[in-house]
Amino acid sequence: MDARIKRSKSNFVALALFCVMVLAVIAAVRSEAKPKLKQAVDAQGAPVFRVDPFWPKPLPNRWSMQQVTGLYVEQKNDHVWFLNRGAQADGDEIGGGDNPPRIDCCVRGPEVIELDPEGNVVSSWGGPGYIPQWPTALQTIIVDRQGNVWIGGTAAQDSILKFSHDGKLLWDFDHRPPKGSPPLKENNQLTDVLVSKGRFNLDEDAREIYLINWKRVLVYDMDTGAFKRGWGGHGMPLSEISNDPIPPYKWTGAPPPDEKNFVPDLHFAEISKDGFVYVGERGQDRIEVFTKDGHFVKEFYVSPNTPSRGEDCGGLPPNTKMPPCGTTYKMVFSKDPEQKFMYVADGTNNHVWILDRKTGKTLGSFGSNGKYAGQFHWINAVGIDSQGNIFTGEVEQAKRIQKFAPVMATGH
Repeated sequence: MDARIKRSKSNFVALALFCVMVLAVIAAVRSEAKPKLKQAVDAQGAPVFRVDPFWPKPLPNRWSMQQVTGLYVEQKNDHVWFLNRGAQADGDEIGGGDNPPRIDCCVRGPEVIELDPEGNVVSSWGGPGYIPQWPTALQTIIVDRQGNVWIGGTAAQDSILKFSHDGKLLWDFDHRPPKGSPPLKENNQLTDVLVSKGRFNLDEDAREIYLINWKRVLVYDMDTGAFKRGWGGHGMPLSEISNDPIPPYKWTGAPPPDEKNFVPDLHFAEISKDGFVYVGERGQDRIEVFTKDGHFVKEFYVSPNTPSRGEDCGGLPPNTKMPPCGTTYKMVFSKDPEQKFMYVADGTNNHVWILDRKTGKTLGSFGSNGKYAGQFHWINAVGIDSQGNIFTGEVEQAKRIQKFAPVMATGH
């Protein structure tokens, strides 16, 4: 009797093991048969994106959406922080704040807003009067690895300010000219007093601030504000940079003339994972690439036949205070380990250009001029999250933020 029971148990165990093996084989076959998804690319190898017309959610509390001069995607949680600059709010956008309210919607909202990945507001603060040093010409927002929020403005008395996540002022970079002093003449050799400090970036590994100003890149200590080094176009030392204006040129449909100096306006300094600094020259339709110590590596142009400075830029007053010029407004790298692509926001042509980072070749673009979903009107900001979603911000009268999701396709 015991022998039969033992044989029965042995047969049961064998059958169970056989069933487990069969199920494992079936699962493996199904896994192999299941199509793998990856981002679709077009015929030129450019990644394909599609706008999400329902992102973000409407702002709460009747807040108006204003000029999105800067945005940044926080690394640890993919939260999107953006500057909601209200300096040029129209009356019909904030008339709901009159006493009594003149219209049903809207009121002036905070100037720093944090969105979760679903597009909901999760925190907000800042604006005129928030602190005495609050920037009047907001330009850049960056969130560091510790969750601190860095904000900069381009007016002479604006500077770079470091806040806690909930908006407490932690540090002021300063380097302002004395209050009431006459406007500073361009002096690319001056490093202690600065104007237009609003376009900057952080190298957290080296604890450094990269700041673009006039015709130069300046690097300062991220904790003390002490000057460390700087350089001009093509890596020239500060002592050799011209303090004269770069002359306009007569646009004939051709690229701008060669220029060794940086050509203002400089609009971004982005640092790649492999240690290169990419500087965008809106006045030259150009991106120059350097090592972190300022050694020139290479340059490439973005839609170079676009007018980049001078009377031929095509502004249409009185609707614009300055004519739209140049193509290199802002840039982010793709999120793959090699950072294969560069996404360049072009507020003149109203595209996001897609460039191969290694070669500088333009592979394609998305977006076009207009105010429908997926179009742009003076795109001025761009960011990217860990999933490869691209976020854009617009100024002038568009005043909105948009999300472009990767289009996925099957591949092997």
